[in-house]
Amino acid sequence: MSERRNFIKKSAIGALGAFLLPKSTQAIMNTNNNTHSAKEFPMVISTWRHGLAANDAAMNSLLNGDKAIDSVEIGVRVPEADPESNSVGYGGWPDRDGHVTLDACIMDETGNCGSVSFLQNIKHPISVARKVMDETPHVMLSGKGALQFALEKGFEEENLLTKKGEKRWRKWLETSEYKPIINVENHDTIGLLALDKKGDISGACTTSGLAWKLHGRVGDSPVIGAGMFVDNEIGGCCATGVGEAVLKTLGSFLIVELMRQGATPQEACEEGIARIVKNQNYKDMQIGYLAINKKGEHGSYAVHPGFNYALHQNGENKLIDSNSFIKK
Repeated sequence: MSERRNFIKKSAIGALGAFLLPKSTQAIMNTNNNTHSAKEFPMVISTWRHGLAANDAAMNSLLNGDKAIDSVEIGVRVPEADPESNSVGYGGWPDRDGHVTLDACIMDETGNCGSVSFLQNIKHPISVARKVMDETPHVMLSGKGALQFALEKGFEEENLLTKKGEKRWRKWLETSEYKPIINVENHDTIGLLALDKKGDISGACTTSGLAWKLHGRVGDSPVIGAGMFVDNEIGGCCATGVGEAVLKTLGSFLIVELMRQGATPQEACEEGIARIVKNQNYKDMQIGYLAINKKGEHGSYAVHPGFNYALHQNGENKLIDSNSFIKK
């Protein structure tokens, strides 16, 4: 009976693979050899320039023998605490009502995960998400409930709107025009993936969301399968940019599933962007994806030029410009 169940399961996965791989992906897989290979891990990869400092902290954790899940939390706490990082945590640009609201999620190698959304006055939402994962039967807590939980767990409440952020917000109020600038207002996330010494993968994602958003808006970052997803048998993915576009395609889950069917991380990221540009008004929005697999290979792709990411691997931590659908 167990052999029959295994056969049915494998057949179902095969059928799903045929469904998931449209002609665009098949064409990419047949012609694209743009795969970033690696010789060793641990490795850490994260979005944008603020990923460099996050990578350093995460890699130090991994080299000290920590698990990937510990390293991803340690890594993203760095930009969360940096007042100069205007799209994450303390110092993040506020919504149009002047409130800094935060979203975050975290996922380990066993599939356990936790997230918080619309959280205010707590500097490290990623650590609250970790508590949700480790100490509750739930996946996501939101708003006042997330704040109540954080305070019960000993997190300190504090004002996250810096003087710089308030000044920038009051300047925005003069026109109140909501026109996000590609690669400026939209690089609103740090997503970080780590592969530890054992080859286990974990991921974290944290953000203050789009600047000047409607109060209460939640993007893709705290949603498992949208802003970040990890499957320890296959690999992981994280997203950055306009969260609405990622939510509509469940981009990170899609990209991991494409890798399950044989796509490289690069091929899967390119197909993830292809799904967005096919059905959405993409010309005024930036979305970028990062993906890794169990071999330590990685891929990246974005809608527009300008997306970069930090890769810490083989003893080097460097910033890399991603390829994009729209060319310069």
